[in-house]
Order: sequence, then structure tokens, then C-alpha cells
Amino acid sequence: MTFFGIRMVAAGAVLAALLSSTSAIAQTTEVGTPRAETLIVDMLGGTLAAPEMMNPYLPGVELTAGINQLLYSALWDINTATGQMEPILAAEMPEALNDDFTKFRVVLREGITWNDGEAFNADDVIFTAEMLRGNDALGPHGMIVENLVGIEKIDDYTMEFTLAKPTPRFSVLFGSDIFGPQFRISPEHVWSQVDPATYNNFPPVTTGPYVHREHDPNGNWIVWEKREDWEDSDLAAFSGEPQPGYIFFRYYGPEERRILAMAQDDLDVLMDISPDGWEALQNRSDKVSAWFDSFPYANMDDPCQRGMHFNTTVAPYDNVDVRWALALATGIEDVSLNTFNGMLRVSPIQAPPIEILMETYHEPMTEWLREFELSDGYKPFDDGAALRIADMLQADGVEGLPETDEELRALFGVGWWRKDYEQAAKLLEGAGFSRDGDGQWLLPDGSEWSILINAPADFEVLSQRLAFAVANEWQAFGINAEVRQLQGGPFWTNYNTGDYDVGSYWWPSSCAVAPDLFHNMETWHEDYVVDNGVATGNNRERYSTPEISAMIDEASALPADDPRVIELWTGVLEDLVEGMPVIDMVGTSKFVPVNETYWTNFASSSNYYEGPWWWWTQFKMMMVEIEPVD
Repeated sequence: MTFFGIRMVAAGAVLAALLSSTSAIAQTTEVGTPRAETLIVDMLGGTLAAPEMMNPYLPGVELTAGINQLLYSALWDINTATGQMEPILAAEMPEALNDDFTKFRVVLREGITWNDGEAFNADDVIFTAEMLRGNDALGPHGMIVENLVGIEKIDDYTMEFTLAKPTPRFSVLFGSDIFGPQFRISPEHVWSQVDPATYNNFPPVTTGPYVHREHDPNGNWIVWEKREDWEDSDLAAFSGEPQPGYIFFRYYGPEERRILAMAQDDLDVLMDISPDGWEALQNRSDKVSAWFDSFPYANMDDPCQRGMHFNTTVAPYDNVDVRWALALATGIEDVSLNTFNGMLRVSPIQAPPIEILMETYHEPMTEWLREFELSDGYKPFDDGAALRIADMLQADGVEGLPETDEELRALFGVGWWRKDYEQAAKLLEGAGFSRDGDGQWLLPDGSEWSILINAPADFEVLSQRLAFAVANEWQAFGINAEVRQLQGGPFWTNYNTGDYDVGSYWWPSSCAVAPDLFHNMETWHEDYVVDNGVATGNNRERYSTPEISAMIDEASALPADDPRVIELWTGVLEDLVEGMPVIDMVGTSKFVPVNETYWTNFASSSNYYEGPWWWWTQFKMMMVEIEPVD
């Protein structure tokens, strides 16, 4: 049975379970906290493999069960409603002290304390930077070494940063514009006494408004409690008081169990379910809502797109013709339908197909994509994918779709690569591959070609399903393709250390929020390429070219609003299409329903004070805005 078939059986099971479910107003949660004071949140990364490992600098540590959302803040972070960077731990935006953007003054907010009562100040910032510089086992080590010369303390709350190269985007590099910062600041008085490469950071001492209360030793839940001195937290300094007294991250298991929990009012926030799961939930509960009130319901502007990422140092994926052959052996319409019922926007380039980037890159690059040729003159681009996806959805009875080709391409994408077995076979045979008598592909040495695709296990459902859909496509082409599902810790550790061949990954190279693609393009620099076995937070595909690095260097030295920046990032995108270290496939449609039985005033398309990204650092800002139901 295909994964699509399994998915439909699972959806039927969900519906049956929901029809027999009941709910009632609860007084307490299963962990004994008052239900009316507790926000219960799904765990995006699934079960915590090591629930007491909370060191944010080590590869494989799961950050999305509260560490990223509640405990750490950036010096500067993005307001997802306005798209502007704002000071968080810093008191103001950084001040450039010279014309070439290599020196900046940074002023911190006063009055913030660590949750053990010690003051947060410049000593902590300087110590953290030097700790990261001095230990190559810590994820941000490379970023610090490549960019920071040093930090001079002016007074307890003022510093001057000296950088190794012009960095007009200093606030992005040392802050955060997607998910959370690389440069998470830790307390000197704690971390100076430990080995940061082995320290578990439990219970964590941070500036955030919540502290650890208790957790399941098996990793299925964790409870955070509002600090008694929340007024001294970072959130209070830049926003206000968080409303929930407790935040209970709870993993119920596979999608059908998580949906059932929300239908029974045992979850307030669901992270990342499928379209059929949303339909089942919507049919059962009148207390749930999605980002939109009607089709497509999901937020289709999530800033991280999905695809197949290659470790380009491992044969045969070190051969660009092999990577291109796999792209041409993939039918994007079937992938879209079998992944998310067709409710996805396809993407042929390394820029997620959110609205602003469609206007800046996807649409302007369409003519270049049409004319792009492989080394033998073959033109692989097909601009009809959106129209065929729409035809399939209409045949399935989906209503309310746009009518014009232009509108359909705006909704479903400008196009993708042709599914062309003949051209794919030509590329493989040119690389020394052959077929056996059953039509199965053999490696150049005559052995069977097997592909193992790393995928999330019961979290990040789109990437999980995408892996199975792509495996089905490659199996149909005669490749023994299988999916290896991994929990969050090993899934990310394998990616960081290069312990994979192909993976259904996305972060950080496939993520962007604004026309200035610095955030994801900068990760492709050759300076970040490391050997397999060495952890890295950037360029986990271990791919670059001198041309790409030169364009990154030039763009990074220019202000974000310089017109040349778009030209340079377009050039990088073109080179990445040619080299294909990632088969970019689809934007991310996020179904992140909320239940308003106990809490209300959640963000939505009609109440847009933050985006629906509950795993980002902006989570804590939403805690100020949500309100208990009377």
C-alpha cells in the first residue's frame, strides 16, 4: 500500500474516533495544574529523546518544546506582522560606528535578570561570544569565528562589536529573523563553571518568563511555570505579562491521537497536521479554527519550503547529473497530491514561494527558468504544473479555485521540472549507471542503487509525507528508495554532522521571509563547508562554488535595500538551480489549529499580530496577547 493509501485509512480512523469522542470542562490538567491557567501546546518535534538535555548549542537538542519559545530571546528579532527587526534584549537597534559596517555599538536593556536573580549584562554577552569561539563542538562556533573579531565592554550595558568583514545586516546575523537566534546568550556565572560541550543546562538558567516545573522522563511532556519575578524577565522588559500561569507541552503521538486530544479540549494549540486531519477536526468541534476561515484554511506563506536535500560529498550524490536525474524522475503533481492533497505551492528555486518572494524572485525568474538548459541542451522547466494541479483538485470536487491561469500560478506556483524518465535515464547512463533485467537501477560498480531518505517521525507532517511521496516516485522509476523516520534529536544530528545521503530537510537554507535573502543564501558560503562528522549549523549539504561565495560576499557587504542585492541573490538562485544540491519542491502549508475553549485572541489571518509559527521565539510575545475565556 502506498503512503497515500495509508494516509486515507488513517483519516478514516480519525473520523471514527472523533465521532465517538466527548469533552467536558476540566478543572485540572493531567499534571495537576489548573486547566484555566494552563495553555496546552502540541510538541512539534515529537518525543524528547533526552528531556534533560537543554544545551541550545549542541546538535540534535530539541528546541521546540519550550527552549526556543520561552527561555531564550535574541538581541533583535523580527516582528512577523510588520516584517521589521525590533530590539528585544537590546535597548535599541545597533548603531554603525563606521561607513563599512565593521563596528557597531550595542546597548542592552537594563533591569532584566536571569531566573536565579543575577543581573543580565554585557559580561554575559561577551562571555557567550568567547565561549562559542573557543569550542568547535558548539553549533554557532563557525558563525562567530567567521564574523566576529571581538567585543569591547564600554560599561555594564554598552558594548562595541568589531566584525571581520562588512556586515550591514549585523542585527540579523547576531539576532533572529526566522525561528530563533544562533547567538543565544547564556549566563557567565553558570556556564563559566562547566564544560559547554557536555553541559546539559538542566534546569536552565535564562532570562525568559518561564522556568522548568516538571517533565516526563520518557520525553512525552514538559511543564513550564511563569516566574514569580516575571517582571524581571526579558518578555516583561519589551512587551508585558504572559497570561498563562503554566505552559504544558504535550506529545500525544501520531496525528490521529493529537487531533482527538484537541477535539476533546485537551490541546489548545496543534502544530502541523494534514488537510484530512483538519477536515476531521473541523467536523467534530465548533471550538477550533485555522489560520483562514475558508479554503485554503492553512497558512501558505510559511517561510520554510520543503524538498530533498543531498549530502553532496557522498557518492553518487556528489554528481550533479545524478541529482538532476532524480529531479526529472519526480512528478510534482503526484507529490503534491500525495503529500497534502494538492494544497501546496510548488517551488523550483531556493527561495520559499511566499507571496513577497513570488513577486521578487519566482515570477521574474520564470523566463530564465524556461530557457535554462542542462549541459546537453535539454530544457527541464515546465510551467504547466499549477494548471494540472488545479485540474486534479477540480476533478476531486474542490470548489472556490481561481479561474485564470495567472491566478492559478499565483496560488500553486510558477512551475517545476518535467517528469521525464528518458532524460533522467540519459543522465544516469552518462554517469555510468545501468539497469538489471527487471529494470532496477544499478550503481556504476554494478551493485543495486538504494536510497535511504531521512524523514521526521510523527512530527513536521509535511516533510514526513513528502519523503514517502518522493520515495514512491523514485521506486516507480526503478530505484530502491526507502524512508527512514527519525525522532527530532537524531533527525537533526544526522543533518548537522553529514550522517545522511538524502533527507527531507528544510532549515536553514530553505527559509526566508523578505526579498533580502541573506538569511538563507549566506548559509551556502564555502567558508561553512566542513567534513562529514563535524557538526555545523550552516551548509549541511556541504556544497558551494567560488562563484556562489563571491556573490554572497558582495551582497552581504551591501545594505539590504541596495538594488544590486536582488540581482546578486538571483544569481545565487540560478547557480543553485544549476548545481541542484537541493531538489526544492513545495512551499509549506501549515495547518496549525487552535481550540478556544479555554483561551482566545489567538493570532489569525483576521487578527494578524503575529504569524502562526508557534515554534519560533515569537511564541512568548503571543503569550501576552492571548486571553483566558471567562
